[in-house]
Formats: sequence, structure tokens, C-alpha cells
Amino acid sequence: MEPERKLTAAAAAAFQEGVGLVLSRWSALQLAVENEWGGRDSRLKAEQLVSDIVSWVNHSTEPLYIDDLEEMLIEAMSSLNTMIEDGSIEEVAEKIMIMHEECLDCNFKSIESLREANSRRVPTPHVKQVVDDDEDSDENDDDTDPSMNKDESSNMIVDKPESHAVEPKTKQAVEAEDGWEVVGPRRSRGKRN
Repeated sequence: MEPERKLTAAAAAAFQEGVGLVLSRWSALQLAVENEWGGRDSRLKAEQLVSDIVSWVNHSTEPLYIDDLEEMLIEAMSSLNTMIEDGSIEEVAEKIMIMHEECLDCNFKSIESLREANSRRVPTPHVKQVVDDDEDSDENDDDTDPSMNKDESSNMIVDKPESHAVEPKTKQAVEAEDGWEVVGPRRSRGKRN
């Protein structure tokens, strides 16, 4: 059995950055943080997870097993009131373990590619917060949408409105001399007692 290898100072710093990058791309964790499913300190809990993983890797005296890392991720997500059943915990744990092995060999290519991918990534929220337009606004009180002034047809299908006019279709009402209309009897809607 070969002695346990440790990360160099440069590799440990790169590994910490890599763990942060992997976790920042984990949509389940980001949803939990953005929506504060774990309370107001959800972001702190996510940051603590990065520290816990790095500390576990740097200070462990026993061999590192992926099952232990998966359990750490499950506990962290549980603290954010989130249950993960999509297999992403295993995927994230595997990426972190592979990254750790690469950092032991001073191979930082996966971290560099994550860094590059993160810089090109345009944040797109999975859950959008709806802003209530009924709130008072000092900037725009006229409640008119400029796009509504255009005479464009929409894709909405609208039923033709039915006419529920009181007046019969044929002109049976006769206007009396004093300006009043004489209206004929209604149709019979069943017998009355």
C-alpha cells in the first residue's frame, strides 16, 4: 500500500477553486441557494460545503472514498431542505474525486476548462420571480405598455362573441307614438303553473 499523497499548496488552492466551480454549476444546489430553501443563510451553507469538502480532502488521515463525499453532499442538501433523486449527487462527487486525483498530479486542465466554461456561461435562472405590476411605481404611473399600442395580431385564438341581445332578430318591436317600444312576448321556456 502506497503512502497517502497530499496536495501541494498550489494544488490545494486550485482544488478549492475547482470545487467551487463544480458546485456553482450544480443546478440543484443553485436553486436551493437562490430560492433560500435552507433559510436566509442558504448561500453561507453552500460556501461552507466548499470549505468542508476541501478540509475533508486536506485533513483526512484515512483513504478518501466517494461514498463519504456523497454522504457529505446529501447532508449539505438536506440542510437546504432539498432531496436529490436525479443522480446528480453521484455525478458531482465523481467530478470532485477525479479533480482531486488530477490535482495530486498537478494537472489543472479540468479546472481551467471549468473556469473557461464559467466565464462564457450566461446565467439563466431556472425559476423566475414574477414581479407584480400592480405595485405603485414612481417612475411609470401611466400603466401603458408601449408594445400594446402596436396594431399587431397575436397568436391567441379568440372565440367570436355571442350576441345576447334582448331585441329579437326580426324587428317585431313596434314603436308607439309616444316613443316607447312595444316588445313582443318571450319565447316559452317550459310551462309555468
